[in-house]
Amino acid sequence: MSEEMKKTGEKPDLDLAWDNCQTWLETKEPITVKVDGVVKGGVVAYVEGIRGFIPASKLAAGYVENLEDYLGKEIEVQVITADKAEKRLVLSGRELAQKKRAEEKKALMDQFKVGAVVEGKVESIMPYGVFVSLGGGISGLVHISQMSDKRVKTPEDVVKVGDEVKAKIIGTDKGKISLSMKALLTKEDVPEKEPVFNYKEEGRASTSLGDLLKDIKL
Repeated sequence: MSEEMKKTGEKPDLDLAWDNCQTWLETKEPITVKVDGVVKGGVVAYVEGIRGFIPASKLAAGYVENLEDYLGKEIEVQVITADKAEKRLVLSGRELAQKKRAEEKKALMDQFKVGAVVEGKVESIMPYGVFVSLGGGISGLVHISQMSDKRVKTPEDVVKVGDEVKAKIIGTDKGKISLSMKALLTKEDVPEKEPVFNYKEEGRASTSLGDLLKDIKL
């Protein structure tokens, strides 16, 4: 039962509510519900007066350790079972939460452009390279061949977990970010050549060799 119905004492039209639930089941339209209770294996939320069950595995995008954290919260769900005869209504917020997470990840990924220099923390080391956390759940891979301008036998020779590193983005293919630490290594500074000035003037020279020697007596 909705909070408004509880306040007014109004009884819900359950026949209409079941019809609506059947429609939402077919259309997969998102609906917002409030988690009213925690039971074995999941939580309870009411949809227009009908008691709905949300399995723990269907509550969020990932694993939920403590169901009590969701008590009293509003979440978006879809109807996945609407059996009026058995009075069984099952809801799921997992698909919507996963879709939202994917959209947020894409928005973050769009901010990382090839050629940009980023900073992050080494979160894991593999034989083929290291993964660097860039924030917001986004990680990039520095392949072992991109860790140094010298030959690297093992990534541990260059970095360890927890190190802060700077790298250049060299690829963003299929939602994966490729990084290069080697691209930021600079060669030794080469002394600049002496500037070459062009003294040649347009037209006749202002001072000729004869003019310079005319006052010299031999």
